[in-house]
Amino acid sequence: MQLDLKSYAQTVRVTDGAWATQLQAAGLPAGAPPELWNVQNPGPVEAVARSYVQGGSDVILTNSFGANRLALGPHHASTPAAQLAQAASAISCKATAKTDVRVFGSIGPTGKIVMMGDVPPEQFTAAFSEAASALAAGGVDAIVLETFNELTEAELALKAVKAAVDDLPVVVCMTFASGPEGTATMMGNTPGDLAAMSAANGADAVGANCGAGPDNYIKVARLLRAATALPIWIKPNAGLPELGPDGKTIFRMGPEQFAARVPDLIAAGANFIGGCCGTTPDHIRAIRAAVDAASG
Repeated sequence: MQLDLKSYAQTVRVTDGAWATQLQAAGLPAGAPPELWNVQNPGPVEAVARSYVQGGSDVILTNSFGANRLALGPHHASTPAAQLAQAASAISCKATAKTDVRVFGSIGPTGKIVMMGDVPPEQFTAAFSEAASALAAGGVDAIVLETFNELTEAELALKAVKAAVDDLPVVVCMTFASGPEGTATMMGNTPGDLAAMSAANGADAVGANCGAGPDNYIKVARLLRAATALPIWIKPNAGLPELGPDGKTIFRMGPEQFAARVPDLIAAGANFIGGCCGTTPDHIRAIRAAVDAASG
């Protein structure tokens, strides 16, 4: 039975936290595609999924952000993108079995820029369609298009996914961390642009993730809510990244500091709240507590 996202979002839902940084902590080499572990080393991937279920998530994603043929191309992966995406879906569905937790399939951008013209639009469409179909075959409840910076690519992705799996809800998210107010994408698109495009092409929810911490995304959530009645999905980073003494990227915003922003995110219109880069199961536990307190 198809998930009615608007009805589901009438209660504020807690999503999950970061995947790549958690897998790197489990030994994934820097620069290696996390999606390869869905087949080569699925144990740690399932452990990340379970950690978010145990942390109180209502929704978890899949380890499939870069599991499309264009994004994987430079890595010369021996496993086809569709196989990696379907495996990601199966792992998250296994981790949520016998629970009420929903699984939303993650699809990120290709790493190509549509306006450059180097890749024909039909190749973008094929890559997104293949990823969505594979995630659906693995059993996801919905699709999340996340971390897009170019509105044209997000539109191509949305149209491709809706055509490939028209029985699944689709969330469309962009990264808003540029411009004078930090509320535009790198390409200059605004939350209003995203809302208008998404509504015109049948999206079921809109949102923002990555690139900025929760303070910035409180502003973005307000702008999205002013522009649309669709449910709003917000997943900020744990603050801004810093370079640690060992050369590794670190995020200093701890769980309690992050969760302190939850009431303002809810007031700004967020229906789904989780975390992106630098967030952990401890962040999700703190968000869960804050959401429960706000609704209680």
